[in-house]
Amino acid sequence: MSHRSNRRTFLKTTAALAGAAMPCWSTSASSRALGFQSVNDRPVLGCIGTGDRWQGVGPAALNFADCVAVCDVDRSHMEQGRDKVKGIQEKKGTSGDVEMYEDYRKILDRKDIDVVTIVTPDHWHSKIAIDAMRAGKDVYCEKPLTLTIHEGKQIIKVLEETGRVFQVGTQQRTEMDQRFLKAVAMIKQGRIGKVRKVVCDIGGSTDSGLIDEAPVPEGLNWELWLGQAPLVPYRSSTTANSSNKKYPASRCHYEFRWWYEYSGGKMTDWGAHHVDIASWAIGIDETGPLSVQGTAKHPCEFENGMPVQSDRYNAAVEFDVTVMCPGDIEMHIVSSSPDGNGILFEGTEGRFHVSRGSMKGAPAKDLETNPITEDYIVNQLLRGKNPGSHMGNFFECVKDRSKPASDVWSHHRAMTTCHLANIAIRTGKLLEWDSIAQLITNDKSANQWLSREQRKGYEIDVAV
Repeated sequence: MSHRSNRRTFLKTTAALAGAAMPCWSTSASSRALGFQSVNDRPVLGCIGTGDRWQGVGPAALNFADCVAVCDVDRSHMEQGRDKVKGIQEKKGTSGDVEMYEDYRKILDRKDIDVVTIVTPDHWHSKIAIDAMRAGKDVYCEKPLTLTIHEGKQIIKVLEETGRVFQVGTQQRTEMDQRFLKAVAMIKQGRIGKVRKVVCDIGGSTDSGLIDEAPVPEGLNWELWLGQAPLVPYRSSTTANSSNKKYPASRCHYEFRWWYEYSGGKMTDWGAHHVDIASWAIGIDETGPLSVQGTAKHPCEFENGMPVQSDRYNAAVEFDVTVMCPGDIEMHIVSSSPDGNGILFEGTEGRFHVSRGSMKGAPAKDLETNPITEDYIVNQLLRGKNPGSHMGNFFECVKDRSKPASDVWSHHRAMTTCHLANIAIRTGKLLEWDSIAQLITNDKSANQWLSREQRKGYEIDVAV
């Protein structure tokens, strides 16, 4: 039987998962629980982007699908990805050819591929995801999904047109010992009374200092890596300050996060996690903020909101942003706080702090005697799906065509807050936001920041 025939069978099968307990997501147990009774029943996977973060995402996807192709604009990453896939699949007895492509469109052209993972730099996420949905693929894309607010609107339009299943890689919605799920449940159940204040500590980013121009590494297609961003010289330096010991300070791998041309600094890196959870808890994932303003320290000079220097990181290293939300709730997005990385919820009847490592505060301690029930987490927060792995949740939804835990609509709302925060600290303006029209209302000239010019040949052709 062909992969395509199996896919048709796969989509027609109704999943009986909502009431089933899924205590673990081991490879064999997962496949059986998801209804994939044999190798031939498993979806066929293509991996777009096989760099640092893919080392976690790719193997997780291989628990539920079989990969036939990998893609990366850096040949060394592509070869490492192919070898990793082949090694994992050989151990499972599903060895076979794994093709390599530099151009992601070659993966999308393949009719045998059902699902793609997108683990590229942020400025490529939206275009690849839109092209993938139009090619009939279901999508798992790492966060942050968008570079601008406009891109979020474009993705939503295509998602609604194509009806694909789309999971965003915000794993705090399912994993981390369910700490963040419990935090959301505590707020929605009123365990700290009416919420007055939320503080999202997402940490600051790095001041690199001078990064010299350098030769493009062998095997890296720098022009293609840049995509929609301006065509600029490659920069890399082992003497400048890097945020990751595995990589030198540069405009490229991993360190792209600290350049507004390709990402949004910590505001969209960790903000995509903590602001997302905070928004979900207080209910603005279905609406949005009322106003955003803040201050920041940037590692280079700015003029009219744009960095003047091009030889060092330019995303904010320190910031303090105030987001006014419906219900007279203040959300603060900060680079540092006394409680450390995580989310502090303050209400009329208590306060608690949640992070990836712990939950602290009297309301959290009360969980020992009055726990959040599994039924509430499954049926009220996860749409009838059992908590487990984020990737498991995605493939469960691929099977029954339902909405994953980290859906595009709520992610767009959270990222709208993060993007507005970056606009506010770059321009120094108070921004009043109409979440229905999705426009800045008090300074119409500021709406130019909702999108950005895309380099010719890399435009996203979706009218919204």
